Amino acid sequence: MRGVTGGGADDGAAPDETAALVRGAAAADPAIGLVAVRALRRLTERLETLQVDAARRQGWSWQAIADLLQVSRQAVHQKHGRRTRDPRH
Repeated sequence: MRGVTGGGADDGAAPDETAALVRGAAAADPAIGLVAVRALRRLTERLETLQVDAARRQGWSWQAIADLLQVSRQAVHQKHGRRTRDPRH
């Protein structure tokens, strides 16, 4: 899968790596495109985790986070609640 990275242990991507993933996702070759989609999914999950953690540290409610992610409060809490300590529970 030339030109598309599989992602590292922390799934962080530099801007040039991200651009390569975006190009890969638009590739005519499905093998390249699907690897890029997988890597972009991991990157998106990592970004969501970082931002939810930041919001919780700043005192945001689960509902406020859920509203911005356009999911239910229960969904965001189920996905991220075990990892973060919720002082309100």
